[in-house]
Amino acid sequence: MTDISSRRGVLLGLGATGLLAACGNGIGGNGSGQIDARVDATQNYLFSRYPGTRDLASRAAGVLYMPLITEAGLIYGGSYGRGALRIQGATVDYYSSAKASIGLQIGAQQYAHALFFMTQPALEDFRRSKGWAAAADLRYATPEEGSSIGKATTEIDPVIALVFGQQGLIAGATLAGVKYTRIIP
Repeated sequence: MTDISSRRGVLLGLGATGLLAACGNGIGGNGSGQIDARVDATQNYLFSRYPGTRDLASRAAGVLYMPLITEAGLIYGGSYGRGALRIQGATVDYYSSAKASIGLQIGAQQYAHALFFMTQPALEDFRRSKGWAAAADLRYATPEEGSSIGKATTEIDPVIALVFGQQGLIAGATLAGVKYTRIIP
């Protein structure tokens, strides 16, 4: 019985991986120029659609923009994307985001997100780590809060994540972990 269960798990995992690959987020091998162009477009979209984020970014020690994350899942799931860390508006590093999940889930989606590092120690911890995982010190904001987030957020939150621009549908309840890793595009 466990042999059949493990085969099913492997097949479902391969299926989820295939579904994720089929979504293709288009961030190929053109390196930093392509990532920077996508980050510029994402930042412009974010500031125009959610005006409060401009003030939030100006108060942040740094902002990690992830312009396109592709996520898919069928029992096992995952997501991947690449972006850039900007300090005072200038790109200083490039990062990938990888997430793995397990649980009751089905579907695929694409979205963007930005991590606002509101304190210098939070930014330094992120930059020093070999791979930073989202943890309890991360506050998630909804796009509906985006217009007022700059005024509503205090320095108490060391890292604020804003997820926006979702397309597609993924549903379920899962356990997941996300890891950000510095890359050289």
